[in-house]
Amino acid sequence: MDISYRVNIDKSFDEALDSLRNSLKNRGYGILWELDIQETLKSKGQDFSGNIKVLEVCNPGHAKVILDINMEAGLFLPCKMAVYEKDEKIFLGLIKPKALMEVFNDSKLLAIGEIIEEELKAAIEDTNKN
Repeated sequence: MDISYRVNIDKSFDEALDSLRNSLKNRGYGILWELDIQETLKSKGQDFSGNIKVLEVCNPGHAKVILDINMEAGLFLPCKMAVYEKDEKIFLGLIKPKALMEVFNDSKLLAIGEIIEEELKAAIEDTNKN
């Protein structure tokens, strides 16, 4: 089973990142943290030239539902998404929330994981269209 979802888009890295931010916001997701891996590695003395930013995103209502069901599911919060460049192409991707929730063998967690996954995939698809 593939636990990630990736889409190649026809935008520059910065355009893709800005568009994804807007698409997430329009769906009720906030970006809690944004990690610029290239800059972080360079600051640690590592020569890395690849463009990649990891976003930790959260919908507070969904997070509350998950934590009300099982506090240990908080280990998988917030959701991680990435914008990255590979082979001169720009990709958007995420770790599938439903795949993570399968660990708990709980139908309620699986159901909310599926909802979140579909919303995040839709945010990526909107980024690809707009």
